[in-house]
Amino acid sequence: MGACLALGSLASCASCLCGSASCLLSSCCPSAFNSTVSRLAFSFLLLLGTLVSVIMILPGMEEHLKQIPGFCLGGTSIPGIDNKVNCDIIVGYKSVYRMCFAMACFFFLFFIVMIRVRSSKDPRAAIQNGFWFFKFLLLVGITVGAFFIPDGIFNTVWFYFGMVGSFFFIIIQLILLVDFAHSWSQSWLEKAEEGNSKFWFAALLTVTFVFYALAFTAVVLFYVFYTQPDDCTEHKVFISLNFIFCIIVSIVAILPKVQDAQPSSGLLQASFISLYTMYITWSAMSNNPNRKCNPSLLSLVQSIPSTPAPGPAAPTQAPGNTQWWDAQGIVGLIIFLFCTLYASIRSSNNATVNKLMQTEENQGLTNDFEAAGEDGVRRATDNEEEGVTYNYSFFHFSLFLASLYIMMTLTNWYMPDTNYEAMQTSMPAVWVKIGSSWFGLGIFLWTLVAPLVLTNRDFS
Repeated sequence: MGACLALGSLASCASCLCGSASCLLSSCCPSAFNSTVSRLAFSFLLLLGTLVSVIMILPGMEEHLKQIPGFCLGGTSIPGIDNKVNCDIIVGYKSVYRMCFAMACFFFLFFIVMIRVRSSKDPRAAIQNGFWFFKFLLLVGITVGAFFIPDGIFNTVWFYFGMVGSFFFIIIQLILLVDFAHSWSQSWLEKAEEGNSKFWFAALLTVTFVFYALAFTAVVLFYVFYTQPDDCTEHKVFISLNFIFCIIVSIVAILPKVQDAQPSSGLLQASFISLYTMYITWSAMSNNPNRKCNPSLLSLVQSIPSTPAPGPAAPTQAPGNTQWWDAQGIVGLIIFLFCTLYASIRSSNNATVNKLMQTEENQGLTNDFEAAGEDGVRRATDNEEEGVTYNYSFFHFSLFLASLYIMMTLTNWYMPDTNYEAMQTSMPAVWVKIGSSWFGLGIFLWTLVAPLVLTNRDFS
């Protein structure tokens, strides 16, 4: 509880820094556009909710709460005081479901409110760029209300909402990673043209080789540990198809016509996306309920073979025994944090990605320092008087999907059992992840060939 209060105080401080529509910046912060500061502030609220969810799902948290006299039902009691709080709801996967439900409702509300905002002159733009203290109170209010949702069908229904939303957020993640790889490649190519070309080309080649080596190593390890000679047909298909698809997009990335249309495209982007695709493949196979095809990572590290279940279905896991913190979940959380921050400060010059993400070119942190006002405080530059630099509604919809993705990641994509007291792995989660990897590879392929297909559009 103390941690939650501390987080609330931190959010209040952030509200003071960004209290008005023209968002205040401290002297130590880099100059930024008003639009960038607003995106960072909303991302901060998302990360705040994520941190609270992580705290709630930490192993042993329920036992610690039960040690508080007079707090939890069934816990330590004080004579004359009834334990009234159901700690089974405020910790574990049920608490993550409710916390992420609150964040999803919060961002979906802003998604509706901000539809068709065209410039900062729209009165709704003031709501987007200001009133942070009230936004924080709104999020807290929705969160408190979410914990009064009774158990039952809510957990199962929200699980399926989470799967669908996570599918689309994985696509958004891949678009952001494509954008990052494009910016990375172009930056190093520009530095190579400015001078010391051998060094920068060598660095570009080295990083590309490392990414491809890691992706190929992952393929080999997948065949060794996640397939069996007489079983695991799905895994063999997933690994083989994604390996072939990665080869295809790598070849397309270096075709002469593609290079002429997009000189910055190359193998760095393809290798980066190939490695991410291998991660998604691994994450999908980790959710296979057939334990014969899904050995635990701990058993692989310790060279101890996992005991297969007698049938294709894995045994149901009780909440106390569920391994929440597995490797693929931690990697997924790290990628999520990177993509969330990058989406807030990105300054892209890739036209295809900008069209997909509904943003304008080169809109992010700026090196042009705004002069301090009479009070000595530097303010963000309002760069949206003539038109918004990003689609407000689409941005909030992305955060809505991110809330669902966080819920699924923190609960390892486990499905609530029919008794709503346990969790188990499921094949729908496997197909959602694999499907998103295929769809994402298709989007990356589209960013390469779009200038060749749509010749009447300007992709310069």
